[in-house]
Amino acid sequence: MLKRYGFFGSLKLAKSFLYTRIFFNQARLIRLPFDIRNKKNIKIGKNFTTGFACRIEALPVKNSKEYCIEIGENVQINDFVHIASIHSIQIGNNVLMASKIFISDHNHGSYGDTHSDSPLTIPSERVLVSQGVIIEDNVWIGESACILPGVTIGFGSIIGALSVVSKSIPPYSIAVGNPAKIVKKYDFLTNKWIKL
Repeated sequence: MLKRYGFFGSLKLAKSFLYTRIFFNQARLIRLPFDIRNKKNIKIGKNFTTGFACRIEALPVKNSKEYCIEIGENVQINDFVHIASIHSIQIGNNVLMASKIFISDHNHGSYGDTHSDSPLTIPSERVLVSQGVIIEDNVWIGESACILPGVTIGFGSIIGALSVVSKSIPPYSIAVGNPAKIVKKYDFLTNKWIKL
């Protein structure tokens, strides 16, 4: 450990390991600093691993006894990942996330065709609007991706770096861009990723 992280890095890692054993004993390693809000509304599966400075917020607007965020087993998130929920974010098993990812199930206000909040209203005073987010098993999310409310990312899919996912992605797909679009799908007959 000393060769890999150096003296001070090893001390930081030891502190994070001790914190993990005390507060999240089912997790593998939670690196400090780590910000978790309303832990009672967050379910974390076995072998959860974080990078530095991750922020996980459950801010329930309805029944405060329910989980707003459910994280499956063997999930790894890297530095500066921010997950915020007022209703429902479900992350499956074996999900891998790079750094600087933002996942949210809510928005300050509604900006659709049927009802829109006025730009004259102070943003922090607009009504919170929520749609659940589901990230299925075996998903890999690239650096600085943004996952927006109402999205499902299907089993085994890959989200490219810097992508903004505003619509659901089917299983076995690779999606990139802003907004994210499917560029490849896995073909089980040839066992290859096929360009679309």
